[in-house]
Amino acid sequence: MSDMLRAPAETKYAEELDWLESIDDGPKPFSWRLSPKMVRLFILGSERADGLDRKIDQKWFGDRSFVERAIVTLASDRGLLLIGDPGTGKSWLAELLSAAISRNSTLVVQGTAGTTEDHIKYSWNVSMVIAKGQSRASMIPSPIMTAMEGGVIGRFEELTRSTSDVQDALISILSEKYVSIPELDDDNIVFAKPGFSIIATANSRDRGVNDLSSALKRRFNFVRIPVVTNRKSEAEIVRFRTEELLRRHNIELEVPPTLLDVLLQSFADLRAAATSASSDDERLESALSTAEQIGVLEDAILHSNFFGVSALTSETLAGSLVGSLARRSPEDLAILNKYWHGVIEPRSRDQGGEWNGFLEGGRRAIATLS
Repeated sequence: MSDMLRAPAETKYAEELDWLESIDDGPKPFSWRLSPKMVRLFILGSERADGLDRKIDQKWFGDRSFVERAIVTLASDRGLLLIGDPGTGKSWLAELLSAAISRNSTLVVQGTAGTTEDHIKYSWNVSMVIAKGQSRASMIPSPIMTAMEGGVIGRFEELTRSTSDVQDALISILSEKYVSIPELDDDNIVFAKPGFSIIATANSRDRGVNDLSSALKRRFNFVRIPVVTNRKSEAEIVRFRTEELLRRHNIELEVPPTLLDVLLQSFADLRAAATSASSDDERLESALSTAEQIGVLEDAILHSNFFGVSALTSETLAGSLVGSLARRSPEDLAILNKYWHGVIEPRSRDQGGEWNGFLEGGRRAIATLS
């Protein structure tokens, strides 16, 4: 795993998955590696009441009912569509589900305007076709077709960014559970094995890009993942991801709880301001998601480690926040400047502490970018 920039979940948690599989005596649907209860436990973590000999850490933070509905859907013959705002953990949940159920989360199609029907069905090795003609040997199966043949989970990221003809091809796969290969005379149908399903993700902000047809919607069970608004849950997510970052980079640096509070409060303030804004020009372009908080903190940690004094400061955190969120000039800078003068400055006077350095660091960053 050390030579991977980012190991897939089934590799990263291989030892844990092996252990869960060894003690799992629950009923398993189809070709599942873990029972539904163990899948849930792997994702949401263990509790004392589970009576396990070891602790299983929580990996996805959210309402357990979302995870349970997702697992139940995958145990049926319907596809699963995880939909929500950017940064709500849809892709991470899809990866964890695939890792726990199939021990393979890498059978992924990335939806874009350039995604074609070949990307979800098959294409051809041109040199082999020229040399020996079209055959199953010269065919290149898509990740979805590979999942069908193996009876495992296939993933489709950003479904609504794909064009209607790609979505129509997916309807056939979800309905008929096979793919025809008209170019071949024999062995020209690939049937899905039991256990095959598709987990798709879609951003609710992409509505109108390529809306899903009614026919495709009927083939999916929808699980809507809301933005995390609970302060405690959001702090747990940020802390969990930050600890992973520190381990990956072998960085020994403490994130003071007071600085984490400053970060969480700042995002809460900016979200409230975005909600009350009357036009898009008065809102930051950033989605202000939990994922972006993690990005801000990661940037600040790495900056402190490489160019600072090996300690995270409120000045560095403020500079990271401004640099990460100021994407449009001058609109975003004007919004951040207004926030710094109208909210951070009074808070610095009233509360002091880390807010003093946060005020100065933000001022410098805004002045530099202006």
